[in-house]
Amino acid sequence: MRGSATNCGPMSPEVSAQDLTDDAVLGGRLRILQPRKGHRVGHDAILLAAATAAVAGERAVDLGAGVGSAGLALAVRVEGVSVTLVDIDPDLTALARENATRNGLADRVSAVALDVTAPDAVAAALGPSSIDRVLMNPPFNDPARQQVSPDLRRQRAHAAPRDMLSTWVETAGRILRPGGTVTLIFHANGIADVLHALSAGYGAIAVLPIHPTPSASAIRILARAVKGSHAPIALRPGLVLNNDEGKPSAQADAVLRHAAALSFNP
Repeated sequence: MRGSATNCGPMSPEVSAQDLTDDAVLGGRLRILQPRKGHRVGHDAILLAAATAAVAGERAVDLGAGVGSAGLALAVRVEGVSVTLVDIDPDLTALARENATRNGLADRVSAVALDVTAPDAVAAALGPSSIDRVLMNPPFNDPARQQVSPDLRRQRAHAAPRDMLSTWVETAGRILRPGGTVTLIFHANGIADVLHALSAGYGAIAVLPIHPTPSASAIRILARAVKGSHAPIALRPGLVLNNDEGKPSAQADAVLRHAAALSFNP
């Protein structure tokens, strides 16, 4: 049911073992079961986890978690942090729960089926103003302007009306404690939408561009904001994924393969 928690049992018949792949990320530190078709785990989830500045003893929530890759990567990097994986799809939620178990993280990572676009329901399920860190990879393709995939799960992961980003940010605000942070990754050409969404109730917004090569325009942005802060916006030096020869940069390799943190600090 949209907007309410679901105790997920076995996955539905259309998601059988033959429909899944078992993939290594973070240089093999994490193994992810995921559907063979549709949205697949990529760099975005790992970059998002790396940019989430959680510490041991804190509670983090991964909104729109899918099979749990970002939240699980955060749990691998930060020992002692507790993570709740939230997704609307019960089958993906069941996979996220299985991924937590098979990676030995079930004592710190849980998964629940909730609709991120229902802020009241999410706050009721997780506790209002109780979370230290929220991370999220919201859909960033506008179906009114761009062609969307016929695959339903891929649509949910990638396509949403422009105003849905503000709803996701509002949901984060309902569950974050004062001074808690939200970190998100988004398409670079949506930076205006990100800043607009974060302008209500947040401050100390920091933006970190992600460039495929040194000479290329940014393709993604990471943004972090603090609930209730009035500090100004800061544009940080960007992360370059590959050098001009196409080889991973040292910083990108450290983040994507060796679970290094990605700092917003100067």
